[in-house]
Amino acid sequence: MDAQEIRKSAALEKKHWWYAERRGLVRRLVRPLPAGRALDVGCGGGGNTGVLRDLGWDVTGIEYSPVAAGIARGRGLKVVRGDAQCLPVADASMDLVMSTDAWEHIEDDKAVARETARVLRPGGRALVAVPCSMALWSGHDVALGHLRRYERADLAALLEGAGLKVVDISSWNVLLRPVARLRRKNNDSESEMEEVHPVLNAGLRAAVATERFLPVQRLPGISLVARAVKR
Repeated sequence: MDAQEIRKSAALEKKHWWYAERRGLVRRLVRPLPAGRALDVGCGGGGNTGVLRDLGWDVTGIEYSPVAAGIARGRGLKVVRGDAQCLPVADASMDLVMSTDAWEHIEDDKAVARETARVLRPGGRALVAVPCSMALWSGHDVALGHLRRYERADLAALLEGAGLKVVDISSWNVLLRPVARLRRKNNDSESEMEEVHPVLNAGLRAAVATERFLPVQRLPGISLVARAVKR
């Protein structure tokens, strides 16, 4: 992702429906866990890093982009510049490693999975969110610097191959997948991350929030969310 796209995403992060609901998802999944030491790998502007901090975690963001790292630091977060393929962290030192929408940007995602497993203590948790299904590939992915979108079986194999035991892989943003697919059909080169009218923004947030109460987590969505544990 280029610097302009990073700054645009950071500016949208506080109110945009997608970022807001993703923070809510992270909060719901992490809240039941006892707080400890955490990494947010590929933390971007730090929206989800802040969620972990507010839940009582001793969290450090790892970010490759100097622009994104600077934005996150400006928000009062602890951030280290580093490569997800070679984390600057000791073996078995973390209770939680989280990566939200980062792995799809990295050429060697197997190395990222191995590094995630390496730095987790036995019994430590991984939380990974990635874009789902190459059927949705479009100019949006190109604009954001994605190298791939993931199928459920491929993500499970990636995590298991690194020595992590998959607890669950669920779909997220299921109800809006038909809308995304229709919109992306004719999208050659543009990111969808843009300012949304407040009324539409509220409606989209409500659509995603509704999924919490519906049995749709096994249906195809826009994202996949994996939870795994270090063996």
